[in-house]
Amino acid sequence: MNLQKFRAEIDSIDDEILALLERRMEIVKRIGKTKLQNNAPIYRPEREKEIIDRLSSKGSLLLNKSAIEAIYLEIFAVSRNLELPERVAYLGPLGSYTHQAAESRFGAMCEYFSHNTITQAVQSVENGRASYAVIPIENSQNGVVGETLDLLRNTNLKIVAEIYMPIHHCFASWTRKIQEIEIIYSKDIAFGQCSNFLSEHSLDHIQRIAVDSTARAVQLAGENPKCAAICSPIAAKLYNTPILFENIENNSDNKTRFIVVSNFKNQSCGKDKTSLFAILANDDKPGAIYRLLYDVKELNINMTFFQSRPKLTGSDFDYCFFIDIDGHIDDANVSELFERYPNELKWLGSYLKI
Repeated sequence: MNLQKFRAEIDSIDDEILALLERRMEIVKRIGKTKLQNNAPIYRPEREKEIIDRLSSKGSLLLNKSAIEAIYLEIFAVSRNLELPERVAYLGPLGSYTHQAAESRFGAMCEYFSHNTITQAVQSVENGRASYAVIPIENSQNGVVGETLDLLRNTNLKIVAEIYMPIHHCFASWTRKIQEIEIIYSKDIAFGQCSNFLSEHSLDHIQRIAVDSTARAVQLAGENPKCAAICSPIAAKLYNTPILFENIENNSDNKTRFIVVSNFKNQSCGKDKTSLFAILANDDKPGAIYRLLYDVKELNINMTFFQSRPKLTGSDFDYCFFIDIDGHIDDANVSELFERYPNELKWLGSYLKI
């Protein structure tokens, strides 16, 4: 069988795929009209997961779950934009890790808006300029993003999804000799995440300038051959700056958890996570935190995250608490927890647990 015949077979299959996608999109448009009539959310991450899991269970010989997910995330993105054109706000310029996280979830079809701060990204959803905001909430090496936690306490938006993304840094520069580098740009935490690399290549003494994103770092480094950037490989390629070293992070398991915030409530999918803020009464007296933890245990709720944050009001060194638990706000035990603390717990969203 010659190459031309193979290509003809592929063309025929592609025609069938396109026709089937057309049929799928016709149904999607009808679903979109129904959702709009019922004021239902367009983005349903639990339904998307259900589809990917079902297809992955069919035992394809050549397409593993990652491949199926990559294909269908783009199909989902096109589908959502047929239902209702989407605008997604994110932190940082084009090529930032948050931008990559946003595109991994919403695909190439969406309209994306970059913002210099997490606050601005969230405000764009509050003001109706965007449907969703994608922002970082914690890193496996550096802990929580305080600005995000504080914003969640004060906004009426809800967490509707989470995204975990591996963080791999590279070292990019136009110089051919690493010894000629005079300035290294990056985001402040990236320097710490790549400290071993900097030490191994005798770059500890080089001037370091922290900027608001690794994408901005590679933009600056690209302007001067005696400068370098610690950034993502995608940002280096996007801004056409040569990569000298890849995967320079201290820990190859470095991951960042991002969240998607919007203005709707997810339905329960059976594998949910709920986030909440606890501002406890009488927290200056012994047992205030114990009382909450005891009720969590008594209600058979699994707590997966507990982080203190300054209240920012009242006395100095007063704290409230950001908490993640398993379950949905509509689950009987989770609902009971909120009923026991009607004025002390703020629900921040229930969403598919990754």
